[in-house]
Amino acid sequence: MGEPVPNAPYGQSSSTLYRARGRPRRPRRNRRNGRRGRWSWPRRLGVAALVLALVLVVTAVATYFWASSRLKETDALADYPGRPGDSQGVNWLIVGSDTRADLTREERRELHVGGGGERNTDTVMVLHHGDAGPYLVSIPRDSYVSIPGHGRGKINSAYARGGPELLSRTVEQSTGLRLHHYAEVDFLGFTRIVDALDGVRLCLKAPLRDEKAGADLDAGCQTLDGKQALAYVRARYSDPEGDLGRVKRQRALLSALVQEGTGASVLLNPFRLYPFLGASLDAVTVDKGTGVLSLARMAWNVRGLTGGDGGTTTVPVTNAGLSVPGAGDVVLWEPNGSRELFDQLRRDVPITATKVK
Repeated sequence: MGEPVPNAPYGQSSSTLYRARGRPRRPRRNRRNGRRGRWSWPRRLGVAALVLALVLVVTAVATYFWASSRLKETDALADYPGRPGDSQGVNWLIVGSDTRADLTREERRELHVGGGGERNTDTVMVLHHGDAGPYLVSIPRDSYVSIPGHGRGKINSAYARGGPELLSRTVEQSTGLRLHHYAEVDFLGFTRIVDALDGVRLCLKAPLRDEKAGADLDAGCQTLDGKQALAYVRARYSDPEGDLGRVKRQRALLSALVQEGTGASVLLNPFRLYPFLGASLDAVTVDKGTGVLSLARMAWNVRGLTGGDGGTTTVPVTNAGLSVPGAGDVVLWEPNGSRELFDQLRRDVPITATKVK
């Protein structure tokens, strides 16, 4: 109790006198830190964490809508009589197109792509992911297959004859796999993706020289810029394995590109992340059923290949360099091996039909 105050009524303490006279009571001190009206450190940290979480959520949502608005779409997958039924897992058709329509004369010269107007595909791959994946399977561009409505021809010519939709149908009919998604990257867009990452690091076991593709690379580990990376995946005339050697390099570069683009040094640095995302979205065209989240999952599954998940391989072939009138040099798929490979993909089981790396 407070002490008695002179001239106060008998027994009235100082505290009651303050209240009786209308004087405000002094604020109490915080017993823990002795300060008045200030938050404790745990409360400050909690508020800071909440604000940070809100900022991250708002940024993520804004990024999603920004990316969705820039993603280009095309008619690539359609139903038709005799289309393969659905299967286990998810199948992507990943295409690298050699269209030159958007390239200037100077860009064609720098990229060593010539001036032809025909649209073909330099890269055709199927990415499967599910319980037994991911698996990245290259289809040689010179594969001699049936093209619906056009007889037999090289699989890459299906794109020139009917665009993404005919190419997708050709792959489905040839493999028996139902495709769920389609993604296409063009020449110029590919180089800009690589440059947005300040290059991609690869290790070459031997020098790679190819005058037609513009490849002039030494053996050893090195960082390739966009133009060098394009030459790396297009070179085949100086490769003893020809197109079969080229598809191996295409898989290697795709894996390295995705690994770099989904690494912490990019994801946690907005000054690297957004230029990379912008270049990727400008370069990629997907089917109308594919959104940004599906594309992100696809990239993450490709990244899994570099971590030891699944594996990469090429459709087994019986020959290389067979010449067919009107088609030129072609390759034929080995009947039993290719059939078993696609059956294992369809059933979403580990691949044993061919060598997997």
